Amino acid sequence: MAASNINRVIITGNLTADPELRSLPSGNSLCKLRVACNTRRKDGASGEWVDKPNYFDVTVWGAQGENCAKYLAKGRGVAVDGRLEWREWEQDTPEGKKKRQAVDIIADSVQFLSGPRDDASGGQGGFTPASDVPTDSSDFAAAPAGASPAAAGEDDIPF
Repeated sequence: MAASNINRVIITGNLTADPELRSLPSGNSLCKLRVACNTRRKDGASGEWVDKPNYFDVTVWGAQGENCAKYLAKGRGVAVDGRLEWREWEQDTPEGKKKRQAVDIIADSVQFLSGPRDDASGGQGGFTPASDVPTDSSDFAAAPAGASPAAAGEDDIPF
């Protein structure tokens, strides 16, 4: 049996710059994000825990990329779910042509983790997890008075 390959990445972090939106000749939209994720490590010399940032380039296609460009800004918290893509190119330098490489994240989904007002309030410098999906409060309506779970017929039980 052949082994399956899995190429999946999930990161949460903050944008280091405003999103860059481009339209391609094909009509597709392409948005570039730069996301910083901190890793905590113990400093060998001092024994203190320190944050080491890791920076990731993220590409978001289509309408989702347009929404990122419209609603996100530097400092906003995001969660990115996607796949890794390796690329290689040659760059002209004074010393001649040099091979360059990069690994990008191609986003399948981008979740906005904080609102603009959350970031403007200052404070911790991190993000406050929040959902972009509005809650339908009717789902949490109280049961009518006098109703009990035993009053439901057996046909109403989903299992």
